[in-house]
Amino acid sequence: MAINPHHIVEELHGIRCSIVEKGVSGERAQFLKSILESSGFSVISVADAEGKVTLGVTNIVFNPMHALYGRKLKNNEGMIVTPSIWYTMKPNEGFYWEYRK
Repeated sequence: MAINPHHIVEELHGIRCSIVEKGVSGERAQFLKSILESSGFSVISVADAEGKVTLGVTNIVFNPMHALYGRKLKNNEGMIVTPSIWYTMKPNEGFYWEYRK
């Protein structure tokens, strides 16, 4: 059994990939693909007969939750992708908090 059962590695088109999401719509897959490619990852997607897409990155140590909550992902404009953007596909409207001195 894996130490982290949420970190899934599978083969997509013959290449071992870390799975980002499975069974998503084409629109969601394109949204995630743009974020991941803007962040420097090589993305592979596979659609099944029902049109659902499996999305993975070729970096097998990539963990989507660590990258998201570690603020390592950026969008096309170079802004940090927050969990609210990742889950709702809405543009970045700024942070809900700010640092004060």
